[in-house]
Amino acid sequence: MKIIILDGYALNPGDISWKGFEEIGEVIVYDRTKSEQILERSKSAEIILTNKVMLNKEVIKKLAKLKYIGVLAAGYNVVDIETARESGIAVTNTPNYGSEGVAQMAFAHLLEITNNVALHSSSVKNGDWSRSQDFCYWKKPLIGLKGKTLGIIGYGNIGKEMKNIAAAFGMKVIINSRTPKEDVENVTLEELLKRADVISLHCPLTTETKGIINKNSIEKMKDGVIIINTSRGPLIDEEALAEALKAGKVYAAGVDVLSEEPPKEEDVLLKADRINITPHIAWAAKESRESLMEIALENLRCFVRGEEKNRVD
Repeated sequence: MKIIILDGYALNPGDISWKGFEEIGEVIVYDRTKSEQILERSKSAEIILTNKVMLNKEVIKKLAKLKYIGVLAAGYNVVDIETARESGIAVTNTPNYGSEGVAQMAFAHLLEITNNVALHSSSVKNGDWSRSQDFCYWKKPLIGLKGKTLGIIGYGNIGKEMKNIAAAFGMKVIINSRTPKEDVENVTLEELLKRADVISLHCPLTTETKGIINKNSIEKMKDGVIIINTSRGPLIDEEALAEALKAGKVYAAGVDVLSEEPPKEEDVLLKADRINITPHIAWAAKESRESLMEIALENLRCFVRGEEKNRVD
């Protein structure tokens, strides 16, 4: 069985092992694969593993030997699922491999906004404290989280982790979810936008959620709202967010994802003030990547045994 890994570097830059897959079949790992290289590299594959390399209708139709696609991520919009289903190709994803890590990154962004740790550390190292007449000073206001309302859009495993962390900070939590939940207050999107002091996005990217944060939805938010996005970049209309940051409607934002990754140097958010941007690393703690690897491996083992696990086709 030939296993082709099209973009293995992000998951495994060398600090974890592909050994489990090598026990199943012949494994060829490509660190990165350009769109024009997919067919040549995959033409003999029975198994393909992909993270962000797109497998569209035209590609899938030309891979006659292909039996299985394993997506090395929770989101699987990189695969044309309908074409895979029509072609009898199994498709799996890797859900809930790093919910704790993503929630941790979301709160890292939030705490950086509220406490400005990097700003003050840099100030101290530049000598500002040594020159100060007082025992303390602050360059920007510090914001307490206790009593603030966190609005979580999307309440899967990551959303639940967010709720637990927020409770530890004494925050109130409301959610907007497609299905009612008993452990938390579930409200309409419009009500969440009006009530939340902090809005954190944890929903999948679909036709319904694309641009869910836009000019109109921002207008419904509280003045001085904080927006966090560790989910998918296109959930936010970036022009609208940049304008709201400039106007002060949005106090600050923290994002780990952008609509285009890597972004162009002229990306509007790269030039915006009061926004912290990390390079899509909320998932990338070694513990999370090891968990992802194990889930992906077990998915494939189950497929080989004729069983189903984490099928999305």
